[in-house]
Amino acid sequence: MDLTLPLDNAAIEQILPHRYPFLLVDRVIELEVDKRIVGVKNVSLNERHLWHGGEGAPVLPPTLLTEAVAQVGAILVLAKPENRRRLPFFAGIERVRYRKPVHPGDVVVIEARVVRLRSRMGLLKGDARVNGEVVLEGTMTFALGPAI
Repeated sequence: MDLTLPLDNAAIEQILPHRYPFLLVDRVIELEVDKRIVGVKNVSLNERHLWHGGEGAPVLPPTLLTEAVAQVGAILVLAKPENRRRLPFFAGIERVRYRKPVHPGDVVVIEARVVRLRSRMGLLKGDARVNGEVVLEGTMTFALGPAI
């Protein structure tokens, strides 16, 4: 599989097992295998999972923003040829902080950096930014299942 940047939706679907409406990454714009990745999530008003509570504007739920960061990290891990046919499992999150809400029309730039990467487990630090301001940051643990 060719990993020519930027990766669009079709290329991302060849890497991740997720599909609409659970695929939360629209594009990958930077990738350094075993080091870091930068992805983009465009938040649209017609997304069915927006939270319309209260009197304010609709908000992307923080749990889905966390999942978007995890998916970007999974693309980084699955970019290695030996991991391509393996299933990544989101094993845990630590020190995740939600700094600001994300609204429709926002372009979320997500970066994940490798802290530790082993054959079956790994640790990534991730953050999500809107207009350069951090909206989420945290550390995520993942496990790699057997090849499918």
